[in-house]
Amino acid sequence: MVSVLMLPWLAHGHISPFLELAKKLTNKNNNFYIFICSTPVNLSSIKSKLSEEYSHCIEFVELHLPHDDLPPHYHTTNGLPPHLMASLKRAFDMASPNFSNILKTLKPDLLIYDFLQPWAPSLALLQNIPAIEFSIMNAALLSSICAHDLNNPTAKFPLHLRDYDIRKFHNQCEFSSNGIKDGDRIQQCCARSCKIILVKTSREIEAKYVDYLSDLVKKKIVPVGPLVQDPMDQTLDEETWIMKWLNKRERSSVVYVSFGSEYFLSKEEIELIAHGLELSKVSFIWVIRFPKEEKGTRVEEVLPEGFLERVGEKGMIVEGWAPQSKILNHYSVGGFVSHCGWSSVLESIKFGVPIIALPMLYDQPINARLVEEVGVGVEVKRTAEGSLQSEELAKMIRDVVVEKIGEGVRKKALELRDNMKKKEDGEIDGLVEELMQLCTR
Repeated sequence: MVSVLMLPWLAHGHISPFLELAKKLTNKNNNFYIFICSTPVNLSSIKSKLSEEYSHCIEFVELHLPHDDLPPHYHTTNGLPPHLMASLKRAFDMASPNFSNILKTLKPDLLIYDFLQPWAPSLALLQNIPAIEFSIMNAALLSSICAHDLNNPTAKFPLHLRDYDIRKFHNQCEFSSNGIKDGDRIQQCCARSCKIILVKTSREIEAKYVDYLSDLVKKKIVPVGPLVQDPMDQTLDEETWIMKWLNKRERSSVVYVSFGSEYFLSKEEIELIAHGLELSKVSFIWVIRFPKEEKGTRVEEVLPEGFLERVGEKGMIVEGWAPQSKILNHYSVGGFVSHCGWSSVLESIKFGVPIIALPMLYDQPINARLVEEVGVGVEVKRTAEGSLQSEELAKMIRDVVVEKIGEGVRKKALELRDNMKKKEDGEIDGLVEELMQLCTR
């Protein structure tokens, strides 16, 4: 039996791919026993996603963070007020002694870690445990942060970023906690990975960036596929109100609008997007989320006056959470207005849904450029200052869902989906072989 300990960053968008990877590995090889380590609040949210069939090969392990400055219900990025992010990273760093004890107790054959905790592979090395990074970011982004600026600071990165994106991107890389910049954390995690780096991507999407990253970091880059949760794993009754509403719509006539679990739209952004949806005259499902500290906020309070009455049955607002995979897999959905978080991009491609890219922060501008480069979506252009325009959003929605320009984008998305499906099994087979070699050295 080969035991593997996984340590994702404390975000649902990171924990979920780690869990999907664990499922893929144990499905391919019954010699794997996998521990997934996170905080109790995070583990409680994903336990329902693990069916009984995995109880013999996947186990959850609690990592307790100090809670002097941050109570346990905030030991997750889900609903975390933005001003507390540095506190969460600091608490995660301070939990390293607890993680060291977990390593000593479990004695795994391999550690698979995430992008913000360079102390994890260092602790594993002290106990002679090989450690490899699993990046849920794509190779294009890793090339930019982890290697490109470091190795050739004067070179222009192959994926074009607009001036307002570059300013935002550099500010985020400069964000620091415990005296360590995020950009430095990411570079250190990459450098400390043993021989290989796993990346949640496919060569079908970004082969040239996979090869480019490998050349820059002098490590083998192993694509592991999209790792998108299967819709049938989501416990949503087909007869719920969302599905009933979608069932009444024509094929590819609805646009799904969501900005991920960790980005909270400002009132101004909500008003601009609402105006754009109304101008497009396209049916929509729009997921709106608020931070935990604004739990009492009502959707009606932030939408333009009379918006709900004007759109009527043409639009549906969902507050908090929606079964994204199930919605994207529905025949009536013809476009996805997305912030372009990488998991959302891969989900959209898997279900053959064209993307209307509206990146907000972090890796999203690079992901949006990649979406356009591959041909599976279009980006909503902003002003030179980076401001959103309702008219431009409406135009892009109509282009993709209604007009002929959308036909080519849909065709490309479906073609890429089919090609990725053909390669997925081979990618996991290759991964199993790589991991077995690491564990038996």
